[in-house]
Amino acid sequence: MRIGIPKEIKTLEGRIALIPDAVADVIKQGHEVFVQQGAGDLSGYTDAEFSQVGAVMVPDAVSVYDAGEMIVKVKEPQAEELQLLRSDQILFSYLHLAANLTLLKGLQQTGVTAVAFETVQSHSGALPLLAPMSDIAGRVAVQVATQLLHSPQGGKGLLLGGVPAAQRGKVIVLGAGVAGGNAALLAAGMGAEVVVFDRNRDKLASMRALGANVTGCYPYAEALKTAVTQADILIGAILIPGERAQHLVSAEMVRSMQAGSVIVDISVDQGGCVETTQATNYENPTFVWEDVLHFGVTNMPGAVPRTASQALSASLTQYVVRLAAANWEQQPDLAAGINVKQGEIVYPALKNL
Repeated sequence: MRIGIPKEIKTLEGRIALIPDAVADVIKQGHEVFVQQGAGDLSGYTDAEFSQVGAVMVPDAVSVYDAGEMIVKVKEPQAEELQLLRSDQILFSYLHLAANLTLLKGLQQTGVTAVAFETVQSHSGALPLLAPMSDIAGRVAVQVATQLLHSPQGGKGLLLGGVPAAQRGKVIVLGAGVAGGNAALLAAGMGAEVVVFDRNRDKLASMRALGANVTGCYPYAEALKTAVTQADILIGAILIPGERAQHLVSAEMVRSMQAGSVIVDISVDQGGCVETTQATNYENPTFVWEDVLHFGVTNMPGAVPRTASQALSASLTQYVVRLAAANWEQQPDLAAGINVKQGEIVYPALKNL
């Protein structure tokens, strides 16, 4: 199969779906790979490195889409990329369509078969192509929030881990999955007081095992309301695969937070689990609502494109090879990833939007 890898054009997005080593493995399976010139620059991979492993370098996106039977990219197609897609192609990328009805309709009009990384699901319920970016997003969320607590950034002037004779900061994490777990891990390591809310007792036990400064709690309404009021940092990491995120934190709850507190909603790709969340990008990453700083960047791992590209490629390569096989739709995990096919919405959670 001819596989195309275009340069990402989402604002300040530097990741690439497959690094040169991954491209080499795909080519060894008998496939041709077409890479747009400069696609790997921001993640630290040169055109020469792709050429050395056998990739065909092409000058622009049009050339990639013209050549490719499968288009493999990181972020969802932007408006100008939709017109390049064809009905005889497979698009393989992050899509997050539940929060983007315009894109959903656009993909239907192209007739493309769109397979979303985030809905490829194993028999155990794991999301193998979402997990590596959730690892990173959880950690980036804490790193960003820690900086936003500083007074020059508009925060309340708090050192997250505290020092002798000063209080520790309090971090509330909604969701103990991959993203939430990584956020809790990093916040705990920095010395914060961390409270993680989740309905799954096993996940709460794993959070508690992170350290004596981590507590796992069931998200009773009143307990959650009290915790949000006390939070210096609130991190939203709720995910129902393929579905729009539920608002667990209301605007009224946000209004109860202290001025200069910080919200980072990792769930923003699926619409956000905090009512006041708005999608932002790395050019203008934050906004203030009722004196509370919000960070709602929809491609958080894009801040560390080299790390993110390496992590994504390691998980993605085998799926690209399998998707290029003739019988790929008979494989349950890949079939679960189909969101749209030949103009029809396939993924159940998207049918009633």
